[in-house]
Amino acid sequence: MKRLIMMIAAIALVTLVSCQQQPTAPGASAPAASSQATEDVTHMVRLPGNILWKPLFPGSELAVVSGDPDKTGAPFVIRIKNQDGLKVPPHWHPGDEHITVIAGTFVVGMGSTFDPSVGQELTVGAYMLVPKQMPHFAWAKGEVIIQVHGIGPFQIIWVNPADDPAKKPRSR
Repeated sequence: MKRLIMMIAAIALVTLVSCQQQPTAPGASAPAASSQATEDVTHMVRLPGNILWKPLFPGSELAVVSGDPDKTGAPFVIRIKNQDGLKVPPHWHPGDEHITVIAGTFVVGMGSTFDPSVGQELTVGAYMLVPKQMPHFAWAKGEVIIQVHGIGPFQIIWVNPADDPAKKPRSR
């Protein structure tokens, strides 16, 4: 069953990417990758050293890999890096969130209350779909990097606005 889910996720990702790309004419060279993808780009590569990380909230950073996560209706790919032990309070997103674990162990639980007893460990290579508006929470075991793709805008809506990590000091 897990293998079937992973295959479906891979097919969906390939379909999403291939629908966005235009074929390159024979003999034409693809433009060099820039910090932002544009409609005329037919090929893009992001090497790990060229990914620009920016603070998301204390203990967490975000990097835009492709697209514009702020633009309504636009496909995007972002990466989120969380420090070991970081707890992400219950929140939801207005669009579906497709998560792939790149590094570390990402523990995710569903619900409006942070309850470690319902967390599921996702290790490197794991994929998870969190449907739009589904409250969930997470924490990092080791430094964690997840890749998220979806359709913008990407927003984090805190179940309890007072839990917004950007508005309070980091606690482990």
